[in-house]
Amino acid sequence: MVAEFQKSTMYLEQSEGVESGDLQKNFDDDGREKRTGTLVTASAHIITAVIGSGVLSLAWAIAQLGWVAGPAVLLAFSFITYFTSTLLADCYRSPAPHSTNRNYTYMNVVSSHLGGVKVQLCGLAQYSNLIGITIGYTITASISMVAVKRSNCFHKHGHHASCSVSNYPFMIIFAAIQIVLSQIPNFHKLSWLSILAALMSFAYSTIGLGLSVATVAGVGHHVKTSLTGVTVGMDVSGTEKVWRCFQAIGDIAFAYAYSTVLIEIQARKDDTLRSHPPENKVMKKASLVGVSTTTLFYMLCGVMGYAAFGNKAPGNFLTGFGFYEPFWLIDFANVCIAIHLIGAYQVFSQPIYSFVEGGCQQRWPDNKFITYEHALSIPCCGVYNINLLRLVWRTTYVVVTALIAMIFPFFNDFLGLLGAASFYPLTVYFPIEMHIAQKKIPKYSFTWIWLKILSWTCLIVSLVAAAGSIQGLAQDIKTYKPFNTQ
Repeated sequence: MVAEFQKSTMYLEQSEGVESGDLQKNFDDDGREKRTGTLVTASAHIITAVIGSGVLSLAWAIAQLGWVAGPAVLLAFSFITYFTSTLLADCYRSPAPHSTNRNYTYMNVVSSHLGGVKVQLCGLAQYSNLIGITIGYTITASISMVAVKRSNCFHKHGHHASCSVSNYPFMIIFAAIQIVLSQIPNFHKLSWLSILAALMSFAYSTIGLGLSVATVAGVGHHVKTSLTGVTVGMDVSGTEKVWRCFQAIGDIAFAYAYSTVLIEIQARKDDTLRSHPPENKVMKKASLVGVSTTTLFYMLCGVMGYAAFGNKAPGNFLTGFGFYEPFWLIDFANVCIAIHLIGAYQVFSQPIYSFVEGGCQQRWPDNKFITYEHALSIPCCGVYNINLLRLVWRTTYVVVTALIAMIFPFFNDFLGLLGAASFYPLTVYFPIEMHIAQKKIPKYSFTWIWLKILSWTCLIVSLVAAAGSIQGLAQDIKTYKPFNTQ
């Protein structure tokens, strides 16, 4: 499983045969082309990886927790994320940070330091997370597409018009686009994709922040906020308050998930870290810059969003119509979300595609259905090679994720569940366990005890966040109507 993941990961590019003379000049100590990245490029990659659709739910999350607990939880997650990322950075090389043996993927790191069944558990956590993210992106993109149509309806007929629009047709449109894009060979190597996704992400996040600031500064702006968030007995019941707080923690956890790409940022040859100065030292500084910048941005979006909407903050502050005007700016922001997620879906699905296809090719190397490429001449586009396994498998995957999204089209609850499920194993558990193994920290020593306390505390937080999201999903299923009228 480890070898297959190493072959499938979207971030790796194997080097061709090299001459010994060129090895010192143009290649690193592992025979791969010299990495050219710096602190600036690594920080940019981290910021791009962290800031995404999770920012859309932060105003709602702060509204559930209030002025005190909301920012405190944001800061707590930022600190934990930064701390564990420094532990993970030291694991890039094994058995010690200064060793010559590099690890190119998260699973490779776990295999080098822990081994055994934990490697399979890591793979299960990673791939489950990737699948969940693609489902979540289908939900979020369709909601944004619906929001564009509803925004124009509200502008034309007034803010109190019904403007009911079903999410299902837009999920089908999104899935159709993904079916086409998934057939493009080496889609993940298109460098412009990351740039476009980053631009779109910053665009809609900045628009949301700007609209929040404008709303707060507006004349006659009065909303209800409190130190403890939504008020029991007025806004929600006591039980609902507890469940919502748990779910809000999951939403914040989702917003900070980037551990799965940290190793790849260190390992990748293009625009990432050079061998000197040591990658782990640069990555620690980059993590500090990236997480600090992201936390500042998140704090602004969450706090200003809560100040703008109060305890009535929508689950998604760009599609929940806390803002109605200027409608064209709302439309543009939601188009940015859709474009971002169309590309991001492909980025996160490529390792899943490659894992299955690589495994099939390894097991049945002589099967023509799996290995044969059928040449198809397309006018004005040249020759395109069709592989039947790629056509059937990738189409099936997109259809299945779209069907699951149709069954559970609930933005906040699904994001909270993803955050709860991925934060503990990938951001906390494995980095701490690998650090203990790498440093050979004695059992029951002071350092061992407080690391274990941190790990167990984060496990409890993840469990309650998952419980809140599951309860929210159950409630949403009971009350769900196929037309978006909120």
